[in-house]
Amino acid sequence: MSKPRDLSAVASFAQPAEGAQLYAPSAAKNVEAISEVLCAHAPDSGAALEIASGTGQHVATLAMRIPQLHWQPTELDPVRRASIDAYATDINNIAPAVELNATAVGWHTKHQGQALITLANLLHLISEPEARTLIAEAGQALAPQGVLHLYGPFLRDGETTSEGDTSFHAKLQAEDPEVGYKDDWDIIEWIQASGMDLVEVIEMPANNMSFVARRVF
Repeated sequence: MSKPRDLSAVASFAQPAEGAQLYAPSAAKNVEAISEVLCAHAPDSGAALEIASGTGQHVATLAMRIPQLHWQPTELDPVRRASIDAYATDINNIAPAVELNATAVGWHTKHQGQALITLANLLHLISEPEARTLIAEAGQALAPQGVLHLYGPFLRDGETTSEGDTSFHAKLQAEDPEVGYKDDWDIIEWIQASGMDLVEVIEMPANNMSFVARRVF
């Protein structure tokens, strides 16, 4: 099993909020746009797995916006798992956060039958082999016709699309040459190689993208 990558140096900034809750400004900015995509593609029922739930701001909003699904947040950092659980208080369709290294081979065996899997802002913080493993494992964790959603910053045809993205991508690779923005065409190839059909690629605010895929069998 692969060792979890230490993301402490590049994890999204989060500040203390109420009780155990942490507040990440970036999550507050993108949660509505992500919610709109998932509301349009969410199945009518079943289990939903969020990979790398961070502070819990996303899953709390998603669970309320998509109440027909039962949400399982996951996060490596125990402090952020406590924040997730604090945000989930009184939201009945969110389970307690659990630890998950989604770059490890075999994790799908403990999380099979998912109607929906969603991931935001992680793929640029891990290596290409880790990203391919994550997508392959997610494809195996989905139920037939289950939906995978990936969100974050990506290259378009191998190029960044703004000065900010160019700077951030270079900063990531200076800290760790194995990480950085993944190319949109590579993401599509990895999705299809993992037994899923690409449903939609969506341009999102602030030069981000969403990929929506569906397991076909």
